[in-house]
Amino acid sequence: MAAPIFDRHSFLRYTVPIEQAKFLILPVPYEQTTSYGTGTKKGPDAIIKASQYLELFDEELALEPYLEGIHTLEPIAFDKGPSERSIDKIYETVKALPLQNKFLVSFGGEHSITYPILRAFAEQAPRMSVLQIDAHSDLRDAYEGTIYSHGSVMARIKDMVDIVQAGIRSQSKEEYDFIKKRGIRTFYMHMIRSDNLWKEHVVDALGNTVYLTIDLDGFDPSVAPAVGTPEPGGLSWYDVIDLIKMIIKKKHLVGCDIVELAPEPHSITTDFLAAKLAYKIMGNLIASRS
Repeated sequence: MAAPIFDRHSFLRYTVPIEQAKFLILPVPYEQTTSYGTGTKKGPDAIIKASQYLELFDEELALEPYLEGIHTLEPIAFDKGPSERSIDKIYETVKALPLQNKFLVSFGGEHSITYPILRAFAEQAPRMSVLQIDAHSDLRDAYEGTIYSHGSVMARIKDMVDIVQAGIRSQSKEEYDFIKKRGIRTFYMHMIRSDNLWKEHVVDALGNTVYLTIDLDGFDPSVAPAVGTPEPGGLSWYDVIDLIKMIIKKKHLVGCDIVELAPEPHSITTDFLAAKLAYKIMGNLIASRS
């Protein structure tokens, strides 16, 4: 593989040609259904900018993951048309990507982007399961007049594949009843706090092929404050990292997205966390092969 080339617009400021890349970064600056704090359309750019200040060497893994090859794709451009058209555009973009032997990391944007991404993935791996790290269930059938809302994204995904949820601590009665009726494996924060083996239980609930969607409000606001709806009592950095390591060790992780960053003008804490999270996922995927 050719040596990575410096490029100030790319994740980590380095890129390789797409055909040589192990990892693809897809910025999806979509925001149309946010209901409280706004600004998620600026999230992908903020994550990429923050990534340019990460150390390339991972001292825990004793390797430089970027040397495996990362290619940052052009951000998807959206117009002011109906949400259905934007959802279809995300789906068509992902479907057209050369994903064989590559790992896609998508940066949102609001959480609704996960549905069209999963739709493309599920066509190739219909027996996959999805792990949702999130403060909210996102299982309403529709929210604020649309079935493609960030608040109903997992209801759309549940129609395609099995889902497992971790970190949930805010939901409606409708969602609570839906989880019980459909037998969804939901690991609420009040359960996690009293279960030392919760990570093992989450991993055991997943199938062999896994897609990971991370809403940053799944983290506690003390470590990830720049989200649209921060909920107290969330997951820590090491909770999430250790869970991801376990998934990579025991399952086949095929892709992930990191969503709902709403950058704050005077704080880069969450931007940097999201960038490092993506790089940690890449590093652990590489380390798992050795």
